[in-house]
Amino acid sequence: MKMIKNVKEHHGLSSAQVEQSRTKYGSNQLTRTKKNSFFKQYLANFGDPIIKILLVALAVNLLFMFDHFDWFETAGVAVAIFLATFVSTLSEHGSESAFEKLQQEASSIQCRVKRANGVRKLPLGEVVVGDLVLLGAGERVPADGILVSGEVSVDQSSLNGESKEAHKAPSDNDHSAAKGHDFMQKNRLFRGSVVCSGEGMLLVQQVGVKTFYGSMAMEVQEDTRESPLKFKLRSLAKTISRFGYVAAAFVALAFLFNCIVLDNGFDPARISAYCQNFPVLISQIIQAVTLAITVVVVAVPEGLPMMITVVLSSNMKRMLKDHVLVRKLVGIETSGSLNILFTDKTGTLTKGKLQVKTFVSGQNQVYTSARNLRKQKELWELVEMSCFFNTSSTMGQEGRRRAAIGGNATDRALLEYVIPHLSTTRTVTREEFIPFNSRDKFSACRVSGKQNLWLVKGAFEKILPRCTSCYDAKGQRQPFRMSPDLQRTVREMSGSAVRILALAVSDTPIRAGQSFPNLTLLGLIGIRDELKSEAGASIRQITGAGIQVVMMTGDSRETATAIALEAGLLRPGQTDAVLDSHELNKMTDEQIRRLLPRLRVVARAVPADKSRLVRAAQELGLVAGMTGDGVNDAPALKKADVGFAMGSGTEVAKEASDIVILDDNLSSIAKAILYGRTIFKSIRKFIIFQLTVNLCAVCVSVIGPFIGIDTPVTVIQMLWINIIMDTLAGLAFAGEAPLPEYLHEPPKRRDEHIINRYMVSQILFTGLYTVLLCLAFLKAPFFRETFHYDSQPIFFLTAFFGLFIFAGIFNSFNARTPRLHLLSHITQNKAFLFIMAMAAGVQLLLIYYGGTLFRTVPLTLQGLKWVLLLAATVIPIDLIRKLILRLNHRKGNI
Repeated sequence: MKMIKNVKEHHGLSSAQVEQSRTKYGSNQLTRTKKNSFFKQYLANFGDPIIKILLVALAVNLLFMFDHFDWFETAGVAVAIFLATFVSTLSEHGSESAFEKLQQEASSIQCRVKRANGVRKLPLGEVVVGDLVLLGAGERVPADGILVSGEVSVDQSSLNGESKEAHKAPSDNDHSAAKGHDFMQKNRLFRGSVVCSGEGMLLVQQVGVKTFYGSMAMEVQEDTRESPLKFKLRSLAKTISRFGYVAAAFVALAFLFNCIVLDNGFDPARISAYCQNFPVLISQIIQAVTLAITVVVVAVPEGLPMMITVVLSSNMKRMLKDHVLVRKLVGIETSGSLNILFTDKTGTLTKGKLQVKTFVSGQNQVYTSARNLRKQKELWELVEMSCFFNTSSTMGQEGRRRAAIGGNATDRALLEYVIPHLSTTRTVTREEFIPFNSRDKFSACRVSGKQNLWLVKGAFEKILPRCTSCYDAKGQRQPFRMSPDLQRTVREMSGSAVRILALAVSDTPIRAGQSFPNLTLLGLIGIRDELKSEAGASIRQITGAGIQVVMMTGDSRETATAIALEAGLLRPGQTDAVLDSHELNKMTDEQIRRLLPRLRVVARAVPADKSRLVRAAQELGLVAGMTGDGVNDAPALKKADVGFAMGSGTEVAKEASDIVILDDNLSSIAKAILYGRTIFKSIRKFIIFQLTVNLCAVCVSVIGPFIGIDTPVTVIQMLWINIIMDTLAGLAFAGEAPLPEYLHEPPKRRDEHIINRYMVSQILFTGLYTVLLCLAFLKAPFFRETFHYDSQPIFFLTAFFGLFIFAGIFNSFNARTPRLHLLSHITQNKAFLFIMAMAAGVQLLLIYYGGTLFRTVPLTLQGLKWVLLLAATVIPIDLIRKLILRLNHRKGNI
């Protein structure tokens, strides 16, 4: 746009000029990228690796269902596919609502626009480049541009995260559109910021997606990368499918070898004749293929997707009690995989609200609270009057308490300082008021009544040189000079990110734009956005979990460094761990990736910096988390592997996040990380349990026919086994307790396989022992004689059914902990004991009352004792495995 040389002579755009501008520069509406519908997203999720295997299993079941009438297995696989895919789609589809919130927020805004036909109130979407927008206190800036008249203080915290209001005034420089998004530029205003005080006129220079706000709207619509859990499940799917295919091929070949070679006594002539009998040969090949497909189906852990859904959902409810609201289920597990956490300062590490930290008298007496200062009655009365009357804020009601309303953050902080202790304000009235402006850097007011004087408040470097006297603790005036001790106190306050204001009084009138000598100093007020009391401990807890924490803030380098030192993020002298946005923008992506492991603080950060660092961390293979509460944080929250929004933050930030921290407490993020690690361990425990049972079921089903037992386990019995493996076990392991010790372990790598060496050793060792136990039971003469195989084969097979189920139930205790003490922390998961006891109880009912449906007959008490004793041997066997690992200094870790 061309420079406006005389704003007063500019009458606004005509209707024709509005249309021309809209055609050339576009609309102020936010553009929505094309997204998949819920149904399309649902279909796309069938590409999940585990779901693909389940689909193959379902297809095979459908092919053979009519032959064997195995509709229980078919229905179980179908339900597992539907639930897992539906919940995943529901979670992903909800993430698109961040953009909807931005649109909804924008559509409700109206603004005053000066057009050729007068000032009109228009919806934000109708503003065009070249429009003149009138701004006043409480109004939201509708587009990016420059202030061409008036002066305003604006709250830009939702855009740059800085809690202090920015003062904006016209500039004599060229009004042409500026490049970039410099929030510190004195005459630049940005869409989404709010006018706190003053009045002015905005010349619109960018609209829609070309605004800073609009660019964030585009970023929150970008797709996020695949979650670590889904990445690991893809690897698991490959492992399981390879195991299934190799086992199936081996079984098919073994079956054909048995039929063709073994049954023909290795006689070449008989083998040749057998192979020339094509009808019989083809029949055997079909049976071999059927057997191979059955092995693949049995090997598939169809309960895994359902278990993951169960464990995530159940922990979501538990986390809510700890003030952690999970919006996207996969975000829970991802929290446990974090390697690096980018955290906002304002509202996350700090309280997000300016507060008076200290008061220092002219004689260098330091008062750390209003309560202590009140003991000096005469001095307190003057300070109270200054904070109460020399302000643009007013006292109002906030809930049940009195609070400061309106004005800028500094004025509100001063008023909040004295509100709880008001005593003398009723005897004094304010007669005149000179508001603060950036040129004079002070505000003043005249009061009358019990006291008749002028109260002055302003930048300490402007006020102190004009003070010739100061008040002592008794309210008596004393000569004043800037002592070395007071100078040192000021330096210490400045180094602690404290903003310093001076309070003074004058017996002579004060006028704006004029000098005011011979002031009497009341003292110096230190104001700061205080660090939360729990922030330091929370950071130590998170870093102790092996997670790098990087603080990103819109504040200055000095303020950011002071806060980081106080929070324990930085050690003194760690200068290479602090960057500002300007330095960051000079660096290449490769330089950033090299620096990232040492980085701890980024000052003057803008949203582009946050997104860039998240991307750099992800390129290094790290799992990146991001915390935030403002609109400015939304793009990075969306891009991060897991985004944590603060409960008091903007709706846009919450919608872009995976998890909402309801109490705004960083320690709750540590809890989310703990829950995430617990959940991943629960998933691993379930996999150990299920794959051990699957291995046993596959081997017994395959080998059974070769040892004379065609159907060791019936279809109905297999249904009950699947219920134990899938639904009941999923519920049992879902309740595992989050143990604080998990936070002392290093985070899991993003590319780490779900099945680690420890799990393989347990699955193979215990699984193969259970297979040998089952085969020994089926074949050994001792067990056949003990359980009357020759006279009562159903009695024998009932005992085997019990052995198989009880071995799995006992093995669940092995799977839930790598400790030698199997009942460790068991009382924190009482549901596990209840579910396993219920499974054992139902199994006993099936043994004694299952009848022909479950192919069972009642066992004798002696027979049942034998079954339970044999099944329980899986516990000492696994304990031997654990002892061997410890003797070889390889303590297991799930």
